[in-house]
Amino acid sequence: MADASAEFRRPELIPPAADLVVAQQHDGLRFWQFMVAGSVAGLVEHTAMFPVDTLKTQMQAGSPACHRPLGLRQAVRSVVRAEGALGLYRGLGAMSLGAGPAHAVYFSVYEISKESLSRENPNNPVAHAASGVLATVASDAVFTPMDTVKQRLQLNSSPYKGVADCISRVLREEGIRAFFASYRTTVVMNAPYTAVHFATYEAAKRGLMEVSPENASDERLVVHATAGAAAGALAAAFTTPLDVVKTQLQCQGVCGCDRFSSSSTGEVIRAILRRDGYAGLMRGWKPRMLFHAPAAAICWSTYEAMKSFFEQMNDEK
Repeated sequence: MADASAEFRRPELIPPAADLVVAQQHDGLRFWQFMVAGSVAGLVEHTAMFPVDTLKTQMQAGSPACHRPLGLRQAVRSVVRAEGALGLYRGLGAMSLGAGPAHAVYFSVYEISKESLSRENPNNPVAHAASGVLATVASDAVFTPMDTVKQRLQLNSSPYKGVADCISRVLREEGIRAFFASYRTTVVMNAPYTAVHFATYEAAKRGLMEVSPENASDERLVVHATAGAAAGALAAAFTTPLDVVKTQLQCQGVCGCDRFSSSSTGEVIRAILRRDGYAGLMRGWKPRMLFHAPAAAICWSTYEAMKSFFEQMNDEK
């Protein structure tokens, strides 16, 4: 399988009419194949780790009426006692509707940006980080509305019956702007998250493959999983405070959660500091890291496996 960061080599002496076909390819894949690979990777990642994400949301919501337990164990017991094990999957439908398209945009923009920004140096960490930032700005615009629905459905004693009920009630009671109240904070959070994530992933992957280059092809999935887990854990820890702000903006006014006069990140941070102190900005950091380390490993392994599948399919043709 071709390396994800391999330099794209443009064929020489190619007729101008074929330029569009060549531009659509990178690592031997076409644009739509990157989108499919990213979509499958996102769905597998979020579905596998969804229970942990539910616990994180309840710990970060920040209202005693919405979430009394402060610890991870207490959160697990609260959800299971109230709704059973299936309560950990409440909101999965909203995630599925948003994660597939968002990850398709995420990975395709990343691959295109990485190819464009690192032509002369395929191992340029600055290009990888910048590509990650561009990818997250685009994908967050797709995912934020469904993420808001997912977060509200994940709350303990959520007043919504399901995805359709949540969407219709939010539109009727709060307007379409409510779905994008956290978009600015999400971008502010995910820009450094993806910069750290992609730069760490590419560096860790390259370092692991250099340790045992003779076995690199045989251990490719192990390398992707290990590098992805390291990148996910580091980026998650770094951006937890902004994730708390995002959760509270998305859940405001539901189950007694605080409502804010604007979507200002600074206003929410000040409110959290007044109520909970600096510890409030790190609420849910354990489940967040427990989510992102394996989630990133699953996501990158699935993505690279899908790319390998498409490469073999293209070679056979």
